[in-house]
Amino acid sequence: ASESGSTTRLSPRSSPTPDRKSQVSSEGSPIVQRKQEMGILIESHNQTALPGDPPLLPGELLSYIEHKITYLDNFLGGIEGSVFITSYKMYFKSEQNPDNSEDSFILNVPLGVITHVEKIGRARQKGENVIYGLDIHCKDMRTLRFAFAHNQESHGRRGMYDRLQIVAFPCSYGKNVFAFHFRGDYPEDGWEVYDAIGELKRMGVGNDGVPWRVCDLNSKYELCDTYSSVFAVPAACSDEMIQSVAQFRSKGRIPILSWLHPVTHASITRCSQPLVGTMTKRSKEDEQYVQCILKANAKSNKLYVMDARPKMNAIANVAMGGGYEHEENYVNIEFSFLDIGNIHVMRESLKKVKDICYPDVDDQRWFSNLESTHWLDHIKAILCGAVKVVEAIEHQKSSVIVHCTDGWDRTAQISSLSMLIMDSYFRTIRGFEVLVEKEWLAVGHKFSQRTGHGDKNYGDDQRAPIFLQFIDCVWQLTEQFPTAFEFNEHFLITLLDHLFSCLFGTFLYNCERARMEAGVKDRTVSLWSFINSQIDVYKNPLFAEHMNNKVLLPRTSIRMLKLWNGFYLRWNPRMKPQETEFERCRQLEILIKLLKEKCQELAEQQKNMQSPEGVVTS
Repeated sequence: ASESGSTTRLSPRSSPTPDRKSQVSSEGSPIVQRKQEMGILIESHNQTALPGDPPLLPGELLSYIEHKITYLDNFLGGIEGSVFITSYKMYFKSEQNPDNSEDSFILNVPLGVITHVEKIGRARQKGENVIYGLDIHCKDMRTLRFAFAHNQESHGRRGMYDRLQIVAFPCSYGKNVFAFHFRGDYPEDGWEVYDAIGELKRMGVGNDGVPWRVCDLNSKYELCDTYSSVFAVPAACSDEMIQSVAQFRSKGRIPILSWLHPVTHASITRCSQPLVGTMTKRSKEDEQYVQCILKANAKSNKLYVMDARPKMNAIANVAMGGGYEHEENYVNIEFSFLDIGNIHVMRESLKKVKDICYPDVDDQRWFSNLESTHWLDHIKAILCGAVKVVEAIEHQKSSVIVHCTDGWDRTAQISSLSMLIMDSYFRTIRGFEVLVEKEWLAVGHKFSQRTGHGDKNYGDDQRAPIFLQFIDCVWQLTEQFPTAFEFNEHFLITLLDHLFSCLFGTFLYNCERARMEAGVKDRTVSLWSFINSQIDVYKNPLFAEHMNNKVLLPRTSIRMLKLWNGFYLRWNPRMKPQETEFERCRQLEILIKLLKEKCQELAEQQKNMQSPEGVVTS
């Protein structure tokens, strides 16, 4: 590898990049140039062994090095060091302290976390407070700033900017994210965590007296290309009826079974909006299908239909051919709106949260600033919707249909939270993994579009923190019921970190069909492989399963909700507790282990002290 000035660019041939004129003439458009540059990565770590190299994951390749760059930390000030850009991460390491070689500042940022890179200042601008550098905006609430020397001969900023554009947004240039190159090997196979048929059997589908059946009409994704290939429908519904219903529901997303009460057979089903439109269209088959869901529960003669949208949004959708169920057309249903904002409202709310959390926190106006974000109002609305579903199932013993517009955002939030509250299985680590697979991945939450995996179009109005809100709601529940969940806060943060990182294949693409066509299971590693291979790290030491095998009764008052400091404020050292939740969990795990060993030792001593007749010897 060659080194020129403060910048080291690495290529398999150790040859300089052609000048711009020759690139345009030989390669054509800039997009083609970028696709070519995507290949300029080191094919072997042995070829690039440099002192101070960053630690590389299996399959990770070093792409670019920038020396004598200053990281402008908001709390520590300027830190001079080197940036290493690989096919997976941007790694900054400060210059070593000659008095303490281990005293180095390290910044490790997965490229998938980067939202966009922004140039700040100009080379010709001079002055004490003028910064010539890059702002790197991240999806995990951070904005990182790097400064370069005002040196006309150094093209460090341009080189780093161009390299980040290439490796941080590979999908924009027809390339795959790093998950397809990661070669991590774990003892557990996370792709085996979820089995659709097995989960349906766990709920009782297929047993005698359970009025639901497995439907195979979507085995080739022809009925609905965003649904899974396997799902359950009322046993009384014919295939012909199901196909007609698909024509009347947005995107063909018919009502399918999410959860079944083990005693009453009250169900949660989810779907998309009916295509009523301004002509107030009706579908006889859709109305019959809804009746079949109602009759599948013999304990109630009422069916609740809950539309997660605000009423005004639903009415607006009528003008675009959508709409909602009218009680006069559907016998014995009770319809209601849950008043949860759309993706645009949630995206803007999160931006406001970021503004008040990073880099500085205004202590004097903290509560008014937090209130102005309306973030906790949205969290409350989602939790209230889930509790309303739980009350209908548990108290009214009635079935519930949940939908929003297309049934893959707010619907997933409501259905999965309701199931988490009612079914203690989903409060275990493996059960929660099944819940995510079942209610988010298999049923087509648009993870790729909502998160922007490998996409440079950071202004895309389809991005939204829907899954983050769900995890936030789960965290709120763990705060109210600290002994009811097997997993800890570290588990939830790990999920969010790897939602963004693109290290694992679990959250890639928008639906099951797209993941299957891309060969995700064969070509990538599952996040569950990583977690389940070190599962003790994610366990809650306070978990008491025998005490919490029941329905939870969460309080949704805004007074009971709080901002999740462990996630939103974790990059602010002034807001960090002296002892993190993760450290407390590890200490408690050690204490529990010691207590168990002591109890076992005492039990052995008591056993040895007793005679064969059970009389204690002298």
